[in-house]
Formats: sequence, structure tokens, C-alpha cells
Amino acid sequence: MAGAIRSCAGGIVFCENEVFLLMSDRGEWVMPKGVIRSENRSNDVALWRVEDEAGIHAEIIGIAGNTRYDFFSETRGREISNRIQWFAMRAPDKSFHIAFEQGFLNGNYYPIDRARALLTYPEDKKILDQAYQIYQQHAG
Repeated sequence: MAGAIRSCAGGIVFCENEVFLLMSDRGEWVMPKGVIRSENRSNDVALWRVEDEAGIHAEIIGIAGNTRYDFFSETRGREISNRIQWFAMRAPDKSFHIAFEQGFLNGNYYPIDRARALLTYPEDKKILDQAYQIYQQHAG
């Protein structure tokens, strides 16, 4: 059975050399992201998801790259392939508000090494490293 491809966008948000992570309803440590719908642009979706899921008003400082993951959707009864474009972002301060009503269980800013250890998926660890390089170039 052929699967569906979903285009998504997400934000890797840094502040004071730390990065923001969320814990999903499945206990997985992730970064804010969402599906790109209709005529929306990936950078806008990434900013919206960061604000909606984490309450963070960030600015994009660069394109970090892309990841992809495949999973079987029980509700759709088929394979789904999420293709995510990631943006490196900078927040003006460490204030945030986790969207518990969306099923998130936890979230906070973490030092990079700790965040890398927490992240559930290897692809996310790689994209975090790429985004951190961009952040370091824009710091100061």
C-alpha cells in the first residue's frame, strides 16, 4: 500500500547557548514542528509551530536542513512519510509556555550536550548539530 508524503517545517530554538525541547505525548523528546497546509510557506509554519507548541516568539537565523521519518498511521491505515525542513531560530529570552492541551508532557531549554542525549531520534541529533553551528555564527 502506497504511503502519503507530508511536508512539515520545524524550529530549533536557541537562547543563551541552550536549545528548547518538548516531550511528546509518547514520551519522545522532539523539537517543535508541524504540517505545512495549503499555500503556507515553510518558514511561516515553523515560526507558528514554535509559538503554538512552546509559546516562544523566535526569529529565524538560517536553514538548518531536512530530516525524514516514516511511520504507520493507525488512524489513516497507511504509511506516512514526514519530510521536515528545519530552521535555526533565536529566542530573545528563555520564556516559554508548553501547550499541554496539545498533548505535550514537558519542555525546557537544555545545554546542547544534554539536549543531544535527550533527543529520541538520531536524525534530530544531527540536525541539532547543524543548527547549533548556524546559531554560533550568529551569536555575539
